[in-house]
Amino acid sequence: MTSTNDIRRGFLDYFGNAGHDVVQSAPLVPYNDPTLMFVNAGMVPFKNVFTGLETRDTPRAASSQKCVRAGGKHNDLDNVGYTARHHTFFEMLGNFSFGDYFKEQAITHAWTLLTKVWGLNPDKLTATVYHTDDEAFDLWKKIAGLPEHRIIRIPTSDNFWSMGDTGPCGPCSEIFYDHGEHIFGGPPGSPDEDGDRFVEIWNLVFMQFERQDDGTDVPLPKPSIDTGMGLERIAAVLQGVHDNYDTDTFKALIAASEELTGSKAEGDSKASHRVIADHLRSTSFLLADGVMPSNEGRGYVLRRIMRRAMRHAHLLGAKEPLMHRLVGSLAAEMGAAYPELLRAQPLIEATLRQEETQFRRTLDKGLKLLDEATGGMKAGDVLAGETAFKLYDTYGFPYDLTEDALRAQGFGIDRAGFDAAMDNQKAMARAAWKGSGAKASDEVWFDIAERVGSTEFTGYTATEGEGQVVALVKDGAEVQSAKAGDSVTLITNQTPFYGESGGQMGDAGTISSLSGFAATVTDTSKPLGRLHAHQLTVDTGEVKVGDVVQLKIDTVRRDTLRSNHSATHLLHAALRNRLGSHVTQKGSMVAPDRLRFDFSHNQAVTPEEIADIEAEVNAQIRRNTAVTTRLMAPDQAVEAGALALFGEKYGDEVRVLSMGEVEGANYSVELCGGTHVNALGDIALMTIVSEGAVASGIRRIEALTGEAARQHLARRESQLKDIASLLKTAPDEVATRVETLLAERRTLEKELSDAKTKLALSGGGGPKAEAEKIGDTSFIGQVIAGIEPKALRGLADEQMKALGGGVVAIIASNENANTVVVAVSPELTGKFAAPDLVRAATTAMGGQGGGGRPEMAQGGGPAGAAQAQAGLDAIKAVLAG
Repeated sequence: MTSTNDIRRGFLDYFGNAGHDVVQSAPLVPYNDPTLMFVNAGMVPFKNVFTGLETRDTPRAASSQKCVRAGGKHNDLDNVGYTARHHTFFEMLGNFSFGDYFKEQAITHAWTLLTKVWGLNPDKLTATVYHTDDEAFDLWKKIAGLPEHRIIRIPTSDNFWSMGDTGPCGPCSEIFYDHGEHIFGGPPGSPDEDGDRFVEIWNLVFMQFERQDDGTDVPLPKPSIDTGMGLERIAAVLQGVHDNYDTDTFKALIAASEELTGSKAEGDSKASHRVIADHLRSTSFLLADGVMPSNEGRGYVLRRIMRRAMRHAHLLGAKEPLMHRLVGSLAAEMGAAYPELLRAQPLIEATLRQEETQFRRTLDKGLKLLDEATGGMKAGDVLAGETAFKLYDTYGFPYDLTEDALRAQGFGIDRAGFDAAMDNQKAMARAAWKGSGAKASDEVWFDIAERVGSTEFTGYTATEGEGQVVALVKDGAEVQSAKAGDSVTLITNQTPFYGESGGQMGDAGTISSLSGFAATVTDTSKPLGRLHAHQLTVDTGEVKVGDVVQLKIDTVRRDTLRSNHSATHLLHAALRNRLGSHVTQKGSMVAPDRLRFDFSHNQAVTPEEIADIEAEVNAQIRRNTAVTTRLMAPDQAVEAGALALFGEKYGDEVRVLSMGEVEGANYSVELCGGTHVNALGDIALMTIVSEGAVASGIRRIEALTGEAARQHLARRESQLKDIASLLKTAPDEVATRVETLLAERRTLEKELSDAKTKLALSGGGGPKAEAEKIGDTSFIGQVIAGIEPKALRGLADEQMKALGGGVVAIIASNENANTVVVAVSPELTGKFAAPDLVRAATTAMGGQGGGGRPEMAQGGGPAGAAQAQAGLDAIKAVLAG
């Protein structure tokens, strides 16, 4: 028996020896066609070559291309497991000529490989041609010697291929294999052509025209060849079986499924084992190519495939998650040809196990509801659409999974009722949105989201890509086009641009097209939390709804955003470690130039604590561990120790970011939808530049990372050197030198204060204080300019000693304020309390308050000699009664 791996290798070797450039399979996510969900044909990676947008060094190529058909126009999901040849994942063998050879050589290669190299019986082969393609008809007679009755003219589009409404197109020639009279079916073009006897194994597309806007076909100057042969189909032929699932690769996967479930692939279990084997391939390859399960776009299709397989594992009696345990068998079968399977095997296994564990929590509830709803039904009955929608909305059952579960029992589903329930939910969501206080002018975003769905964000792994323009908004209203000078908001079906959310600012960059349109994106927002809205100004050209555009983010800016965002997570963990578990995030801002983090804490963070926190974060950065992401339900994530961030709204699943390591455990685990570094070493450095209060019990830290942090520290170093130069000392001695200078200053200040006090006592600071009688009270009052306020109490004590008893009032008049001190001898405090006299003085000076003991009090007021004198006069007035 020829193995599937041998067949793949033999095909590529044949065309490699025939001058073809053997290329590796492109990823399943198309890089050159945003209108496609997945690569679904071998020619997709070469689309731009065929249209003339790209050129290749060699005019011939051959490949075995990974393909998935499970969503959109090409959706084989419902049939998988129940037919012999339907798959969600398959390999397309193809040889391509870009303006080099044409029909004659393409037919020669196909016939030679099939009959000479692989030894197929020519009598088992039949060819079809487009009904007007006499050239191909004659070539099959000449090259293969086929009789005319086995060269069948087909007048339908089945034998005429086109890339779209316009562009390259041309007739096809399909090769069919006859599996024998024992199988029902007739040749192509016959009334029984839908039977399984005659199976198409190879399609040769002759690109010889370009279809114009008016529908006419103009001959291409360099006709090309695009062929496609399903590896699974040709493997069945060469291995002598009729059913693709009886080939070696599928037999190995089904055997592994049988062993793990203890269930044979026969009877009612046969379809389930086939579903598991097929879906294992598609999910594993999609995960290896970077698609993660989600509730939107490609991730949603992946999850549908996963859950369909997981339900069939449940039907087979698997008590524990099954899919992840089969990945090793798949890697053993296909890992040599596709090493990405081996590289991604740990990720594939972890994701499948996590998804199946999560799905099993809801599967029993959903199936119980389904059993209750169908308990009284009989074959041919239809399940209510509302019930199917409840399964979808509450339990995460995709419509086709419910349809698949009912099919075995002979039940249908009211699709119209399901759609009506879906529309009703959307209407309720719109009504709730209108009542949320949102601006009426923003309703345009709801209209767009309802029409085109959510934007698929590709920026976790990509910094550029293609997208199709699905909406343009100008001045709050939708428009169909925008020209140079226009400022508009542009929405694409997919984008690498991050929309501002979770504290992280939106991306900036450029959007352009091959038609000459170019625009500068200044910001990206996220209306309704589902659309990525690019704010841009059109620099040149014109853009229209429906155009395919190239999107490229400012990678330097994104890198700084990622560094600051990841550093925020590390900072949060360090704060909790050093200050206590009461620390929680109360807000954040992740900008390109800095990060800001608000957190709960009821006192200032000390310099020593700041230093410890900074050191702890940088220690994690130096360890350079990888940052990992998992998708989980929010409650499961929190149960697993993840921190939910302030202000973030979570759906039924979240991205859980794990980073750093301490004692064998993750240093930080948080729920976050932002973009982050791949490894902590990418941050390079973090330094805290400020800490302070923003509200009662809320503190704020600002910090820098990477080059910004380095430049900040360099500026501080430069400033330190400048200070050292002024002090005529080394930078390491600056603190000691400043401490010495401060001690000297304190000594000089004390000496100066003492001198001023002596000067005041002698009258040198103003008129000499003379005792006087005011009524029956002895009084000394004095305004002194330039004396330190702290010297007033001592000076008042000295004056009171000289007076022998009575009242002493001294006012220090300085540049910034006036300060008054009043002393009253004990025997007079019942009549004149010092605080009352001080308040009279401060009021007269234009101030208020003051206080102290009955014998001694102090207060202040605005600066000015006149104000000081007014204060002294007010005290005298009180004494005079």
